[in-house]
Amino acid sequence: MSLTFGYAPFARQRGSFDFPVPAHVRYWEPWPRRLRAVFAGATVLDTERAVVVHETGRLPQHFYPLDDLAQDRLSVTEPGGRGEVRWSVQVGARTAPGAVTAYQHTGEDGPPLDGFVTVDFSAMDRWFEEDEPVYGHLRDPYHRVDVRSSSRRVLVRHGGRVLAESTRSKLLFETSTPIRYYLPFADVDLGLLEHSDTVSECPYKGDGQHWHLDVNGDRVPDAAWSLPHPLPEGIAAAEHICFYPDKVHVEVDGRHITV
Repeated sequence: MSLTFGYAPFARQRGSFDFPVPAHVRYWEPWPRRLRAVFAGATVLDTERAVVVHETGRLPQHFYPLDDLAQDRLSVTEPGGRGEVRWSVQVGARTAPGAVTAYQHTGEDGPPLDGFVTVDFSAMDRWFEEDEPVYGHLRDPYHRVDVRSSSRRVLVRHGGRVLAESTRSKLLFETSTPIRYYLPFADVDLGLLEHSDTVSECPYKGDGQHWHLDVNGDRVPDAAWSLPHPLPEGIAAAEHICFYPDKVHVEVDGRHITV
């Protein structure tokens, strides 16, 4: 589970406590895993001293000691919109403008992060957690992905045409997202699908290869996706395909699924 989304302890729509909890919560803890950021072939961050901050309604945010960045790659730049101190990262002819931002206290009760900074994930070329590459964004240690075999009858239709029908799907349960119904390729009319150029990135499941749908000339772009190279959490859903229920008609045991 995540701490700040869905029905997690610090989410807006959380479960119940037997004591009062503020509507907005911040929680922080050490991040003992080694993290590295690479830009233009150079390692600009290498730390085992990160701190992750969980805040209601926000994805976890990682902070790093400024001392753990390559100081010879940093140059002070113009302050941000709120006056925060920022640095650009420069390696050779390449520059990531304002990619590093100093932590700013927002009150006396904030985390003790003087001397810490954030690094724009997307501005770096590659990230590593220990020696494993990171995709999409840094992983939330409280986020879960569970794949379970299911005999529920899943039916997918579009324009009156049955696209898929299965009683041997894989149900993927992921923190703060609806159940996803992955159907075996063998139970899908693959002749109606073609590969899309769209490939999404997920740090928990791996790349999502998308598929276009064409039913008698009625084309639905990116109507489904599969996991051709799943990460360990999603490996049970390999060789399966999942349809977007807002793009085609999906039924589970006769019940229409819309999200």
